[in-house]
Amino acid sequence: MAQQAVRRRSTAARVALAVCAVLAFAGFVALGTWQVERRAWKLDLIARVDQRVHAPATAAPGRTEWPTVNAANDEYRHVRLAGTFLHDKETLVQASTKLGAGFWVLTPLRSSADGSVVLVNRGFVPPEAQKREARTATEPQGETTVAGLLRLTEPKGGFLRKNDPAGDRWFSRDVQAIAAARGLSDVAPYFVDAEAAQAPSSAADTPAWPAAGLTVISFPNSHLVYALTWYGLALMVLIAAWFVRRSENAAHADARPADQDARRDG
Repeated sequence: MAQQAVRRRSTAARVALAVCAVLAFAGFVALGTWQVERRAWKLDLIARVDQRVHAPATAAPGRTEWPTVNAANDEYRHVRLAGTFLHDKETLVQASTKLGAGFWVLTPLRSSADGSVVLVNRGFVPPEAQKREARTATEPQGETTVAGLLRLTEPKGGFLRKNDPAGDRWFSRDVQAIAAARGLSDVAPYFVDAEAAQAPSSAADTPAWPAAGLTVISFPNSHLVYALTWYGLALMVLIAAWFVRRSENAAHADARPADQDARRDG
């Protein structure tokens, strides 16, 4: 009776191990397949964004189109808009670029077409060029045409810090919060990263501040590595199950002669 009880527990343990192995294998395969699908989606996104960036500039979405602006269809669109800059209502947003640490200069542009406002990231300035009078680029006056990349608002802060409108300290380009702080209304739900009018002729040349055209377009794409990792774990589960099964078969084979001898002795 005691031997039967032990045998029943052993069978239950084998069943439990088999179930766990099946679940682990299925889970790892599912995760690997999900990463393959994510990789296909990411490659398609990169291709679409690249096409948008290098396409001829089109008119920025107007007021009637604002409710439909979204990341999937509009992020990094090459757009153009015309209007007058409101330089006295600019906002400096903390930035880290290939030119160093400093600030983005976000200046409202009032549209000459319908009077609406679009925040334009005119470019980067180092700390010593925070004040307008310390900058080397001429401020556009009057009717101005701007071309650049459409970007969506960044309401969640940045650099692990939240925006502080009351203290006029900004760490992300939160369009709605900046508009409220500057008393602006009828503001588009996006901003535009202005493209550089002319790049410095050499690396040694100092750019005119603010320096535009520093948008970084980067989409991490490690999905293939993740997929191979998950599929590798699934393969390891299969190999482990095979070894366990092999050892059990060997143990049963060794046990049979002993059982036969015991029966003959009996």
